[in-house]
This record gives sequence, C-alpha cells and structure tokens, in this order.
Amino acid sequence: MGLVQVIALGGVGEIGKNCTVVREDDDIVVVDCGLSFPNEEMLGIDIVVPDFTYLVQNQSMVRGVFITHAHEDHVGGLPYLLNQIDVPIYCTEFTQALIRSKLEEKLPHKKIDIRIFKHGDRIAAGKMEIEPVRVTHSIPENCSMAVRTSHGIVFFTGDFKFDFTPVDGKLANITRIGEMGLEGVLLLLSDSTNVERPGWGPSERAVTAGLRNVFAEAEGRVLLTTFASNIHRMQQVYEVAAEMGRKVAVVGRRMEQNLDVCERMGYVKVPKGTRIRLDEMRMYSDKQLAILTTGSQGEPMSALVQMSKGEYGRLQVKQGDTLIYSARPIPGNEGAIWRTINRLFNQGCKVIYESPTPIHVSGHAYQEELKMMINLTRPYYIAPVHGEPRHQYLYNKIASQMGYPDHRLFTMKDGIPLCMDDTSAHFGEQVPCGRVLVDNSGTMDGVPDEVLRDRFNVANDGIVVITVPVDTTAGEMAGDPVIQARAFSGPAGILDAAYDVLFDALAALSKDELKDTARVKHDASDVVRRLIQKRTGLRPLVLPIVVEV
Repeated sequence: MGLVQVIALGGVGEIGKNCTVVREDDDIVVVDCGLSFPNEEMLGIDIVVPDFTYLVQNQSMVRGVFITHAHEDHVGGLPYLLNQIDVPIYCTEFTQALIRSKLEEKLPHKKIDIRIFKHGDRIAAGKMEIEPVRVTHSIPENCSMAVRTSHGIVFFTGDFKFDFTPVDGKLANITRIGEMGLEGVLLLLSDSTNVERPGWGPSERAVTAGLRNVFAEAEGRVLLTTFASNIHRMQQVYEVAAEMGRKVAVVGRRMEQNLDVCERMGYVKVPKGTRIRLDEMRMYSDKQLAILTTGSQGEPMSALVQMSKGEYGRLQVKQGDTLIYSARPIPGNEGAIWRTINRLFNQGCKVIYESPTPIHVSGHAYQEELKMMINLTRPYYIAPVHGEPRHQYLYNKIASQMGYPDHRLFTMKDGIPLCMDDTSAHFGEQVPCGRVLVDNSGTMDGVPDEVLRDRFNVANDGIVVITVPVDTTAGEMAGDPVIQARAFSGPAGILDAAYDVLFDALAALSKDELKDTARVKHDASDVVRRLIQKRTGLRPLVLPIVVEV
C-alpha cells in the first residue's frame, strides 16, 4: 500500500486560511481553501491567502476541493486557487449558494465547477473516497470530512461543537461519527480553537435570552453586528424582534445578499411583516426598529465603521441607540474593533459587548467536546489544527492525559507533510508553502514582500527622494542633486549631511559610470541610506530619480 500524506498549506499554527492536502500516490484531495486577515504590520493588505504553488505544480493529480462550510477562513481563498488551476469544488447546496456570487465576481464562468453533495454521500476521488458528516457550528450545513485512504480514514472535524439545541434543529450525526471510529480512523485532524476553555460550550439557543434582555431594555433603536455568514444569529434577531414588536432592516451588501439567499432557500424564516427596507425605517418610531449590520471586525469599509465615523450616507447612529456586538474578535482586529466601539459611545450609542446572559457564543468546541470527539473517532494518530501553537500544545497535552502516547501525537506546521504508511508516521520534506498578500487592487498575484517592506518603512520612517540631473550623452552632471523628505523626522542637519555624502559620491563617478543611470541610482540611494541609518537608526524609503538631460 502507498504512502498517505497530509499537508497543511494553511490553518495549522494559526487561525485562518485553512487549506489541507491529502495525497495518496498520484491522487490529491484538498479540504477547504480559506483566507485570513492581515495583522497590524501588513499595511494596505486586505486579506491573506495560502501560497498554492504545491497544488499548481501537481494540478494533474488534484481530484477536487471539498468544503466543510461557507465561512471565509474556509472558502475565501477559492478565487485565488481557481485562477491558477481548474478543479471541481464539492460542497453542500447551501454553501454553493453563498460562495457562487463571490466566485462569479472574480472569475469567468467557465472556471467555476461546483458539484453539490449531501451529508452521507460517498464521493470517489481517485483511490480515495470522501464522506461529509453533519456537525453543528454557527452556520447551516456544516460538515466534517472523512477521507478514506488505503490505511484508514483521515477525519477532519472542521469547525464544530456539540450543540444539542441548535437554532435550525439539525443535530450533529454523532452516530455516524462513532461508526467512523469503529471502521478505523487513521488520523484525527481536530479543531483546537477553544481548547483553552474548560467544560462544554453553551448552545446557540442561549443567545436568544440575551437578545431578549437587550431588546426589552433598549430605549431606542437596537443595532446588532455579527458576521455576514452568521445565519443562526440573524434568525434569532428576527424571532426576538417579532416578539418585541420591532421591524428589522439590514445594512451591508454581503449581509443583505446572504439573507436573501437564506430566506429563499428556507434557512432563515422571517416572521411575516418583520423585515423592512432601510428607506422604510422613517415610517416607524425608534422603539419599533432593529438593524442588522456588518462591521463586527472593524473592517474599514463596513457599514458599522462608516456609521461610527458619521460617513455612512444611508444611516447615522444617534443618541439612544443600542448596539449589540455579537461576535468574537479575530486575532489582530482588536484595535480596529475597540476604536469603532469607542466612536459609537462618543456618538451617544450604548454598546453591549459583554453580558451575564450571552449575546454571543462560540461555534467551536470546548475541552469536553474535544474529548468527546476523540472518544467517538478513536483515532490512531492525532494532530490538532485550526489553532495557534499554544492551542496545539494544550490539545496534545489533553490527548496525552487521555492515554495517547507521544509518538501518536503530532504538532503539524504549514508545508511539512505528515506521512503515514501501514506501520508508522513521520514528518516528510518541506513542500512549497507560505502566504500571499492581497490588497484592494484585487490582483490575484498578491503583494510582494518587498512592497510590504517599503510600505512599512514609509509608514514608520517616511520617504527621502533624491533627484539627480545627468547628461547621459556627455557623462556628466547637468546640475546639483536635490534631496527632499516627506514624513521623515531626523535630527537637525541630517539631510545636509546626506547631501554632502551624495555630492561626493556622484563626483567620484567616471563619465562612463554617469552614463549608466542604474549605477547612479544605486550609488545615490546607497550612500544616503547608509548615512541616515548610521546616524539615526531610521530606515526611510530612499527613492532615487535620475533626470536625463
């Protein structure tokens, strides 16, 4: 029997850009294809996606991409992968409905090949077979993925929790998961996001009581912000609003699109007469209104952030409003979120972001649920995913306490294959992997690291522009060089000193060297950069310009 390799291209040692390869001989399947959000050092970057070089190099072997659910950290990278290779996407009908419009915005129709499965289907993928199994999360039609190989099942939990009173009434198929354990799970790849939280996570149903309390106490309009894909939360808002005699308007293009899709497909059931358009709000008093809005992560162009700045033309926040922050901050977004909340307070809006009765619950399993998944699947090997290194460490510690020996527990890293044969498992040789930075230009190629470095230098230390007039025909200076600085704050006289070393360096060039504009640029920027760094410790972007006369 052949070697089974599991390779994370993203999503291990980090939260976000989940994308994992399972390979057996010449067959490859991919589970999820997500994005993550930039940290504070990634200036001008909107999203981060995996480097798909490995899949491009082996595209003839890729049998399909199998999607566990429609959250951006599991599907947001699809346009960037499909721009490079042609491969079918397998997902539920609900997931297809949410992702199709996003794909059509970025890709020609012929590049989009989506194939619908149902929970329990068995899908052939070369020598392997994939079976999706229903599990509960904060979005409908979520599933784990069982990948059958010649050595046993590679079981991806996906994002999951064991919620026995889910909002949509659809329970995790615990029986089927247990049957997988009896069949033989070779490797469990488990969500570890909430491994630091003891006990059992509260049910999504618990949020309804929290919403009721806020709605009842609110003196004016009630706004609620959450992820545009948190369909269960939006269902709860409609139900509570109907109980309290409030109408619900929706702000934010993606949220409106998702609600339209979900209402049409029956995943959101809006009480009759509850949903109104934004322009119909003037027909009702503030006490009769509730508003669903995007912007829970402080996204600069989102409706809520623009409202907090008074820049959203369709709606303004006002004294007496109450905002429910019903989301969990994505690591790295905390600063933007708190700035938004503080601006809302300054506008007279009361913001509820913590409450004794929950206004948000996590869609990820707590410790006891993680243990239950281990007990149900009975895996031979275990590797925690969807978590940072501290989550992976604690998860493996818990598994060790459950009796698993160290040689059956693995801490995976992006790009390093976990290789399994019929007797053992070990890490293999690194494959191409990394991150691709995407800014609002929308380019599929990503932003090079050197551009990011230049942005960082400009933001921190400013820019110094050197203009050198040169007669390239005669090979001589055509005038004095000029140094200009913007957003640069150095000690007095530093630019004068830089001018002196620049002048000396240019004077030392021969006629032939002055005819070479690339040489002039290099020498000019090099001497100025070195002097400024030596004298000040600053690293401004030094931009040389040669004016040919």
